[in-house]
Amino acid sequence: MKAIPLQAIILLASFAGASIGNAADITPLVPEAKTVETRSGWEFTVAPYFWAAGISGNVRQFGLPEVDIDADFSDILDNLDFAFMATAEARYDRYSIVGDVVYVKLGADAHTPRGILAESVNVTSESFAGLLGVGYALLEDQNGHLDVFGGVKVWSVQTDISFNGGLLAGIEREDSATWVDAVVGLRGNYFFTPEVFVTGWGLVGGGGADVDWDVGLGLGYKFNDTISAVAGYRALGVNYENDGFVFDVVQQGPIIGLSFHF
Repeated sequence: MKAIPLQAIILLASFAGASIGNAADITPLVPEAKTVETRSGWEFTVAPYFWAAGISGNVRQFGLPEVDIDADFSDILDNLDFAFMATAEARYDRYSIVGDVVYVKLGADAHTPRGILAESVNVTSESFAGLLGVGYALLEDQNGHLDVFGGVKVWSVQTDISFNGGLLAGIEREDSATWVDAVVGLRGNYFFTPEVFVTGWGLVGGGGADVDWDVGLGLGYKFNDTISAVAGYRALGVNYENDGFVFDVVQQGPIIGLSFHF
């Protein structure tokens, strides 16, 4: 048997190393697109998204009764004023630093218990949630990653409640609150083909709020090494109560956006 030339061994080793280096990155709704590494080894992804979010739950302001909000999926576009989300990730080897921003402003019809205090209630809710955290890939291969994640989320919420008819007719109040929660969870993605992938995450925590959770799932397509597109669904829930201010709601709806890799 003839010996394999040294040059051939070196060539095969180089090809294997390059293949391993192309393993997919994980970022919720920020899929890997064979990002180009910088000289330092860092990889970066930025992904703005549009979120058609509806809202359901209970809100209250100091000195006023609690009101129930229920804007279901069919009401989302009718009630939505504006919603935006964006995710950014800096990744080095198995480690990642992730930032996520969600802003939602919407109006919804609400009601008081048994409708005695008011015939109808109009609620405008404006909420901001900013997340910053770090992740580590527990599982990693050429098809995807699974990261364990921990971070801190800052909430800022403002609600405007106006009562129509009934005992509280004509009363309108505005109130706000800001708090911080700690969250942990998992984030990951998986490529079925070189172009088609699924991505998602699940986070839960608390601190200022009694409970704070966030889940999402999306199906994506990679156009090239720089741009990917994702469509999916996101649900975000929080239960906060302090000094007469209550914000116990779930915001959910479809999302669509682009990811840019560099």
